[in-house]
Amino acid sequence: MPDTSPIFDIQAFRNALVEWFRREGKDYPWRRTEDPWHILVSELMLQQTTIPTVLGRYELWMRRFPTPHHLAAVDEQTALRSWEGLGYYRRVRSLQAIAREIVTSFGGTFPSDKEGLKKLPGIGPYTSGALLSFAFNKPAPIVDANVARVLSRIDNYSTAVDSTEGLKYLWARAEELVDPDHAREFNSAIMELGQTYCRISAPDCLLCPVRSFCTAERPETLPVKNPKPEITRAEHHDILYIRNKSILLSKCQEGERHAGMYRFPQRDDDHTLSLPHLLKQTYNVTRYRVTRYIHHVTDAPALRPEEELIPLEKVHELPMASPDRKALNSAALGKLLDKIK
Repeated sequence: MPDTSPIFDIQAFRNALVEWFRREGKDYPWRRTEDPWHILVSELMLQQTTIPTVLGRYELWMRRFPTPHHLAAVDEQTALRSWEGLGYYRRVRSLQAIAREIVTSFGGTFPSDKEGLKKLPGIGPYTSGALLSFAFNKPAPIVDANVARVLSRIDNYSTAVDSTEGLKYLWARAEELVDPDHAREFNSAIMELGQTYCRISAPDCLLCPVRSFCTAERPETLPVKNPKPEITRAEHHDILYIRNKSILLSKCQEGERHAGMYRFPQRDDDHTLSLPHLLKQTYNVTRYRVTRYIHHVTDAPALRPEEELIPLEKVHELPMASPDRKALNSAALGKLLDKIK
């Protein structure tokens, strides 16, 4: 552990945090279970997705896939369709790969130690720590954005938390602080503290349950992070082609962001320059700000290998990213599709 960390009564800190959590901790469905499969699903859903969005989907999803066997048994297209609306679809692919490994190599039972979890595909330090602490109550550290913020403020730590040095410090500090007897509650508490009192802007230091342990001089300036990459603007032109109550769609290929999912076929600007657009969409994808135009074409376009005509009545069964599903459900395209149906 770096010798720059503040010295305080660690057990007193643990006690204060856990006692506060027992009084004020929020009740989420994934906190009512010790089933590692249910906890894994919640952790992957919560990555880069807000709690309200996950609350609207978690229990419904768990009723459909209550065990690894249920997800392992379906094809990728079904898994992708079930995840639609949550975004970042690599998460459900990873979840299905883990489910299949659990079934084939572990007889459907999760390993309960760090070494066993390492054998599962896509399980990194955070997910391993979450499973060990939340499912098995073992003292494993976790560091997410909330924990990083809490630790950097408590320690008045000014090195960038997304740097190699910063990450090494945070993980060592989290391991030092985690309560060996109440790991489940402690890790839930430190994450929730970052969501509530120790929030990004306007931290409520006066009412913070561990304020006596905090050394932050200017908490609103912490944590320090490296500059984000600049937003790049991109423009896409897609086509809407319908024939005999079927719609032309493109299946994203392996290696592409939405591999296995369907989207409107994309064309170069010069193919669509003279065509009016039915719909204009603007959305963010990582560091890109995308403007997408969808153009209605009536003449049969030259098909690419990944493109096929799909019966309109089957489109709802296909996995699609949110922008494409929203486009299909938009009023502009809906009027046209209603005429054809």
